[in-house]
Amino acid sequence: MRLQESGEMYLETILMLSKANPTVRSIDISEHMGYSKPSVSRAVGLLKNGGYIEVDKDGFITLTPSGLEIAEKIFERHTILTQMLVGLGVDPETAAADACKMEHAISDTSLAAIKAHLEAKQ
Repeated sequence: MRLQESGEMYLETILMLSKANPTVRSIDISEHMGYSKPSVSRAVGLLKNGGYIEVDKDGFITLTPSGLEIAEKIFERHTILTQMLVGLGVDPETAAADACKMEHAISDTSLAAIKAHLEAKQ
């Protein structure tokens, strides 16, 4: 099953929040993404049913191995694309916002080429 862009965004957000905090709850996701609690609750349910996250009895959310794999892939794409855009002279805030849109559409081939180009410049 191919995860939709919104699902990828939720997984990436859970990953980022879990790096900054010991626990992640739906309210944390809601506040970070600026989405309503019912929207986040629905998405959490779908991600749980899809096997991408687990929610314990206290409402704490963790990524499953498959959820973590997707989240890390999206986060890496975001980081690489942001780095590329900043290197081209785009301000960091705009670069991050644009990378967020691009990370879901770019092919693995194009991303690998960008990554290789950035690594060669270092």
